[in-house]
Amino acid sequence: MSGEGNAESESQRRPLIAICDLDGTLIDSDSALSDAFVALGIDRDEITFGHVLAEECERLGLDIEDYLNEYDPTRAMPFPGVGDLVGSFDRWAVCSNKHPRSGHAELARLGWSPEVSFFADAFSGPKVLAPVLDALGVAVSEVIFLGDTAHDRHCAHSVGATFALAGWNPRAEAQPGDLVLSHPRELREFLER
Repeated sequence: MSGEGNAESESQRRPLIAICDLDGTLIDSDSALSDAFVALGIDRDEITFGHVLAEECERLGLDIEDYLNEYDPTRAMPFPGVGDLVGSFDRWAVCSNKHPRSGHAELARLGWSPEVSFFADAFSGPKVLAPVLDALGVAVSEVIFLGDTAHDRHCAHSVGATFALAGWNPRAEAQPGDLVLSHPRELREFLER
């Protein structure tokens, strides 16, 4: 194999930048998210995850400001190993349906500084990766999208990005073709190959 061929295969072999969902992927927030709804009179069994907050509040007949006032951004904690993973990134981004008020508060509390952090206010509906790629100035071949829901999978596949499932979240459901990670260190290992 020629040196030129090796350089090409080296640059194309693996994504270089992680774009991460936040809730259910980096932070274990199910209880914090649910408790705010329950405090507003919603039965826990009616609550679903992975949505734009405004849409979920509308579906449940709630005012978004009432929800935000009940939500405690200090309660959600990183999944085991996520802090080390995030600390190892040279470049990374967050792409989340979370409301920006609580999303930015959680990033600040955890001391995480992604290069780009896009929340619900950055999209006209559910999150999409294209504006994140533009903000990072990278091609889709240079990223991997880490998430925990079917919407995250669709988000990655709709632009042709590699998708990794945060299998450390017991709620995450694998589908054929998913790169399923059982611990955050596996993403670091994947990126270093």
